[in-house]
Amino acid sequence: MGNIPDRSLFRVPTLKKPLQPYLELTQAVRVGDLNKFQEVVGKYQDRFLQDNVLVLIQRLRHNVIKAGIRSISIAYSRISLRDICLKLHLDSEEDAEYIVAKAIRDGVIDATIDHEKGSVQSAEVHNVYETSDPQYAFDKRIAFCLSLYNDSVKSMRYPGSDHRKELASAIEAIKRERELAQELENDDYDGDSDEDVMDEGP
Repeated sequence: MGNIPDRSLFRVPTLKKPLQPYLELTQAVRVGDLNKFQEVVGKYQDRFLQDNVLVLIQRLRHNVIKAGIRSISIAYSRISLRDICLKLHLDSEEDAEYIVAKAIRDGVIDATIDHEKGSVQSAEVHNVYETSDPQYAFDKRIAFCLSLYNDSVKSMRYPGSDHRKELASAIEAIKRERELAQELENDDYDGDSDEDVMDEGP
């Protein structure tokens, strides 16, 4: 089906005026309004030619029709090919049938065509909230959050023991330095005492 540009892109002050034709084109494609699409293409044809995108834009006609069919399939559980033809402004019911069949084959809509009655039956849409899927999804997310919380608490409560080894090494080094300083001080004291004794001799 293609991607629709974000609306904020068209609100940029420097781009608002140059992108005005493309804004109108995008709106037509999004809602699947074939008449509006053709009107915009005719209105800004010269601009699209100047931008060298006219051929590409003309190919968007199929996307407009697909968007319209998807909107119709959501709004109606059953609708005739004649009504689809009128809503999408197609040339004939045969064209409508071909386009719907292609949309079903491409996965754009989930529906079946009743050729005898000339109608399209949309598949029943199941409400996912009537199943257990949301509960399983929430349980999975909650379990992940609890696991992350517990891991974080453990990391803060039980830090690694590397810093303890470094602290012990630092304390041991300080202790050795103090012992060495004490030994040097004792050696100096003993040396001073010997000199005093020698001075007092005969």
